[in-house]
Amino acid sequence: MAAPARVPETRRDVFLDGVNPVSKILAMIVLSIPLLLTIDWVSSTVAIAIELALVPVCGVAFADVLRRCVPLLAFAPIAGVSMLLYAEPGGRVYARFLLATVSDDSIALAIAVALRVLALGLPTILLFSRVDATELADALAQVGRLPARFVLGVVAGVRLLGLFLEDWRSMELARRARGVGDSGALRRFFSMAFVMLVFAVRRGSKLATAMEARGFGTDAPRTWARPSTLSWRDAVFLLGCLAVMGAAIGSAVASGSFRFVGS
Repeated sequence: MAAPARVPETRRDVFLDGVNPVSKILAMIVLSIPLLLTIDWVSSTVAIAIELALVPVCGVAFADVLRRCVPLLAFAPIAGVSMLLYAEPGGRVYARFLLATVSDDSIALAIAVALRVLALGLPTILLFSRVDATELADALAQVGRLPARFVLGVVAGVRLLGLFLEDWRSMELARRARGVGDSGALRRFFSMAFVMLVFAVRRGSKLATAMEARGFGTDAPRTWARPSTLSWRDAVFLLGCLAVMGAAIGSAVASGSFRFVGS
């Protein structure tokens, strides 16, 4: 007996899918500004914990979140080490070497900076992992009231980013098939990056010429095929983002660890 045909998996609707992309951009501001004004580990930790708890609402698998957080996990310790060595010393001093000093204050600052990098990058991954480029353009033009020329450039850039990722993977497979992709990882990265730069310049020039030829470079009034509006989901979403930041900053103030960045 033949096995039943497999039904293709459809995209699962989640709450975040009904939120306008402009609201997501505003949410990034709400979730970023308070964390940029404070430099303590409590607020960043609380923000990260709440954001991870809300992953199912965003419709992104935990495995995908971890995979996309790899650059953040690599950069956060670098930012922390710089603070660990060169921040203003305070409290007990553990080590000194030339201009570098490791003390209680520098350790606390290093932990806070590393956590803040994660707290600032995680919302971007969660909010924009499922945003369609056309949907983003509709929202920027109709809700954000941005010029059509700028909006069309954003759409073109987002589309090309996906093509560059595919080109990078194809180039990796091609080099490995020729036996030149298994050694010299650093040299291979820079050589492939140079090739991608050449591809970007050529493709960008061709795309700009094609868009000008089709009249996309004019300032004439344009219409949009799909309407983009705000709804109750956007209000609930933005209130939720304010609540997340309120909980993060409130926890830092309650614990006595709140530290203004200019202090």
